[in-house]
Amino acid sequence: MRHKQGSRLLAAALGAGLAASVLLPTAAGAADGPSGGNPAKASARTQADVRGAALPYVEYEAENGTYNGTLLEAEPHRPFGHTNFATESSGRKSVRLNSTGQYVEFTSANSTNSIVVRNAIPDAPGGGGQEKTLSLYANGTFVQKVTLSSKHSWLYGNTDSPEGLTNRPGGDARRLFDESHALLKKSYPQGTKFRLQRDAGDDAAYYIIDLIDLEEVAPPAAKPAECTSITQYGAVPDDGKDDTTAIQNAVTADQKGDIACVWIPAGRWRQEKKILTDDPHNRGEYNQLGIRDVTIRGAGMWHSQLHTLTPPHEAGGINHPHEGNFGFDIDDNTKISDIAIFGSGTIRGGDGNHEGGVGLNGRFGKNTKISNVWIEHANVGAWVGRDYSNIPELWGPGDGLEFSGMRIRNTYADGVNFTNGTRNSSVVNSSFRNTGDDALAVWANRYVKDPSVDIGHDNTFRDNTVQLPWRANGIAIYGGYGNKIENNTVSDTMNYPGIMLATDHDPLPFSGQTLIANNGLYRTGGAFWGEAQEFGAITLFAQGQNIPGVTIRDTVIHDSTYDGIQFKSGGGATPDVKISNVKISKSNNGAGIRAHGGARGSATLSNVTISGSADGDILVEPGSQFVINKVAVKAASSAKKSGQRK
Repeated sequence: MRHKQGSRLLAAALGAGLAASVLLPTAAGAADGPSGGNPAKASARTQADVRGAALPYVEYEAENGTYNGTLLEAEPHRPFGHTNFATESSGRKSVRLNSTGQYVEFTSANSTNSIVVRNAIPDAPGGGGQEKTLSLYANGTFVQKVTLSSKHSWLYGNTDSPEGLTNRPGGDARRLFDESHALLKKSYPQGTKFRLQRDAGDDAAYYIIDLIDLEEVAPPAAKPAECTSITQYGAVPDDGKDDTTAIQNAVTADQKGDIACVWIPAGRWRQEKKILTDDPHNRGEYNQLGIRDVTIRGAGMWHSQLHTLTPPHEAGGINHPHEGNFGFDIDDNTKISDIAIFGSGTIRGGDGNHEGGVGLNGRFGKNTKISNVWIEHANVGAWVGRDYSNIPELWGPGDGLEFSGMRIRNTYADGVNFTNGTRNSSVVNSSFRNTGDDALAVWANRYVKDPSVDIGHDNTFRDNTVQLPWRANGIAIYGGYGNKIENNTVSDTMNYPGIMLATDHDPLPFSGQTLIANNGLYRTGGAFWGEAQEFGAITLFAQGQNIPGVTIRDTVIHDSTYDGIQFKSGGGATPDVKISNVKISKSNNGAGIRAHGGARGSATLSNVTISGSADGDILVEPGSQFVINKVAVKAASSAKKSGQRK
């Protein structure tokens, strides 16, 4: 592997206290900006809030609640990488609890029997993280302690190269937040007043609360009659012992046709080795043969959970250093649904190049469908593709692959990356939060059988909610043709665009059409690479090759850190870009649309509205060869500057 770098709720129903993130429709019926992503609930979606995933939970921002802690709020440039808690917070705000008795309180707008808390607590003095508790109350009655952990957060160093960051405390830090989740012992109705409070026994030096998800989790699903449980092969839930052999034997039996499908019942199941197929020919340095013709089903992502205790770099005997000791290696015709995969990665590189493993990886092939799978604490959630040099006679691209209902959180690199010629594949109705590289990407790389044919094409990212990538883009496409980014929301990128098309990472060329349509981008863009490069909410970067055939339409861009749409300098051009029905508002430290001094190409704007841009509405920098043609463009900024930005 080669890494590149809700429901619509009426305000009155929210009651006093912490408001849920709610989309507000514009006159045209488009969402103008959530405070922390789209919290849409599947049962109550309307035509006016169609962007983003239909999520089964409602999200609540800490700063919107009742609290007696300290409000943290990002500076105007939203600096990243210098232990900036507010920059790394949803909505660029969070609440710090310093003293016993301090709390965040909110009234629920939905019934719930579960809680997820996005939080930050200090690292252990020598690194490696620590666990601390925080107290949960409902209507004034103590419910339980919620255990918070900093084991998977706190990366140190001044470098912007993720492999150069370490787990050794000292100096600047980033990736400050992680999440804790718990199923509650009973369900609480809408209108319950919840409080997260620091009690006497909650003794972290401080607690920072960013957001809370509340979800009514369905009971565990029953085993389908045709499936065979992993308990038949010796797995025992919740006993802390390694169940890998039992899981592997069940999967192998399914692959051989001895059983119809594999059932993972409710419980915590320990997995310390990747599930794959033993290669009888021992081809290659590592075993790079995945599973095929397998169906794996679980009782639900909150119930059937695979977890790993050993960090991948300490596991030994794994199939490949990048891929880790957990999850599944998939070659073809595999269905996996309704489970969770929790890795134990803590780093992407560091002192010993210790990567965090991959939840799902392999060739993936045809007829593979992954649905309702929760992945956390991996290096990558799903890396789709293998280099042709990895057992050439088995090479083949992912084709027709479907991901849906994914919940990928707190990774050290990508969420889902379609590479090595992946085509006709999709990620839909999924959520991504706190990824350490692109949450979603198509990388049409050159490590394929025939670079003239095996180009990533006709892939779709649709109806997804992307929040808080702590490095790189919300959604990116590097080369290929016919790829689409539609109906997504992206919010709070730390340093890179919400959406980027680029020809860095040496991809096969762009050709044909690339569509960016009906997306909502909120508080995206940022400064990176020594804070010398300032990225827009949507950035087109023709570093070497041209990026032709781009359409951007029906999109809202709000509260960008720098530019709304940016054409970046590079050796290539972006000819004949079509931009229509786009609303750009409040570009805080940039222009509504900017062409850098070295940019080449052209764009035609139709029905584009721009307001509140610090550097002017449309800015073509001196020396640029970029031409902007305007048709029905409304611009209303008060400031216009000509200074060139990098």
